[in-house]
Amino acid sequence: MRTIGLIGGMSWESSAEYYRLINQQVRDRLGPLRSAQILMYSVDFGPVEQAQHAGRWDDAAAILVDAARRLEAGGAECVVLCTNTMHKVAQQIQAAISIPFLHIAEPAAQAALAIDARTVGLLGTAFTMEQDFLKQRLIAQGLTVLVPDDAERKDVHRIIYDELCVGVISDESRKIYQRVIETLTARGAQAIILGCTEIGLLVKPEHSALPLLDTTELHAQAAVAFALGD
Repeated sequence: MRTIGLIGGMSWESSAEYYRLINQQVRDRLGPLRSAQILMYSVDFGPVEQAQHAGRWDDAAAILVDAARRLEAGGAECVVLCTNTMHKVAQQIQAAISIPFLHIAEPAAQAALAIDARTVGLLGTAFTMEQDFLKQRLIAQGLTVLVPDDAERKDVHRIIYDELCVGVISDESRKIYQRVIETLTARGAQAIILGCTEIGLLVKPEHSALPLLDTTELHAQAAVAFALGD
């Protein structure tokens, strides 16, 4: 089994989900007492979040490059960045290491294509919804990507940082997300990509008429596939 390197802490709420999902999948594949070989470097999210909102992406990248190098030095055989937003600096991380970087967009695009969902709605932080670093990866796979309107994006972003990243799960916020999903459905979305690793804590498949493609779960599956040599 190959050793998976996780860069976590952004937020640790979703990083814990990565650990759970990866180990559950390995157990299901290999047997009840089997678990994954994992190294995790969990960063302090505070300085990263401050750099995000100040537009200091190089400062945030430096923190994550350091984490990736530490994982490689510790014996990790791949790097999994447990956050969608910080894939904005994915190229810097991959350039700093000699082991594979498993990008979060690839399994999401593959999952959409597998169910013939060529038009997808994308939910995430404002950075993910408004900038191109994730959308272009999806578009390059042949997908059409829809994002919520300005007011909806503000609500989606606020709920992520003010609630989900600090462990607050609210029925009221879930209803806001459901309304956003309904609007994207009316605009032609055939599936919804949960493009923030915390959204799956709030919105489950039973809360949506459309298929939900949870990047946390799909990224974890990609990590397990790498570890087991699929």
